[in-house]
Amino acid sequence: MSKPNIAVFGGGSWATALVKILTEQDVKINWWLRNSKTAAFIRKFHLNPNYLSDVYIDEEKVKVWLNPKQAIADAEYVLFAVPAAFMEDAIKTLDSGDFVGKKVISAVKGMIPEKHFLVTDLLHQEKGVAFENMAVIGGPCHAEEVALERQSYLTIASPNIELAKEVAQMLTCRYIKATPFDDMYGVEYSAVMKNIIALASGICHGLGYGDNFQSVLITNSLREIKAFLDKIYPQHRDLSDTAYLGDLLVTAYSQFSRNRTFGNMIGRGYSVKSAQMEMNMIAEGYYAVKSICAINQKYQVDMPITKAVYKILYERASPNKEISLLKEKFF
Repeated sequence: MSKPNIAVFGGGSWATALVKILTEQDVKINWWLRNSKTAAFIRKFHLNPNYLSDVYIDEEKVKVWLNPKQAIADAEYVLFAVPAAFMEDAIKTLDSGDFVGKKVISAVKGMIPEKHFLVTDLLHQEKGVAFENMAVIGGPCHAEEVALERQSYLTIASPNIELAKEVAQMLTCRYIKATPFDDMYGVEYSAVMKNIIALASGICHGLGYGDNFQSVLITNSLREIKAFLDKIYPQHRDLSDTAYLGDLLVTAYSQFSRNRTFGNMIGRGYSVKSAQMEMNMIAEGYYAVKSICAINQKYQVDMPITKAVYKILYERASPNKEISLLKEKFF
């Protein structure tokens, strides 16, 4: 049996973590990077200088590319792990023909700004990738813990359960358990929503709210996510599953969560711009909350937490005032 050939797009911590996981198997990886200096460094030293710099990149299994068409040419699987805001730029030189016969995996936990698309919708509508040839990677899993080889869990969701099983097998190793799942839209939207909730959690922490309030916030947020999912993509799903609740909890509570960190800075009085500059990393929830609010104009689901985060980030509303109003709605 030939080695699976996987093209990985993205040079951040999550892409680096996924490359590490995949190289635990007998595979070939074409790793596309946009930054030529980063690519040169990895080729020479076999480390990503910017993210998870302790992770060794196996040069026998990983080849670094700067040309996306070359990276994808002989790949059987194409895995995207770029921030959603950069997704369109990453695929702009690729056309529908480049994806023919390929299985596409999204590890992007955000939405395409302005278009308000999920990544799977973008690939389907603009590159002609069939939904049955796509899968998404959900958590709960942080890249930093993958680097430390701490036991972690992934959910691989696809309408094609056989594809989900294939990808889950490739991503299972001694410190990762990957589970196939059939609710691709639910997992993808849930991954977007949990970043918004993590922003809210961080804002509350920055304002000085304690663990008791945080537990009530997360409980109410689960209801909010359920109401939204049931409206836009109704099907039987149990949000207590790891794919939903587990991913929500780790993102809302973990020290490694970018969105919680970003929200914490906002709660402590940082402006959006200053928080973005200091983090120097993408908090997907910042863009996602605008997209979810835009989508919800059609569905009119009652989403007070999402609305509060939007007002704080985009309308410069007082975090203290918005959270004070929000807590009166909790039960």
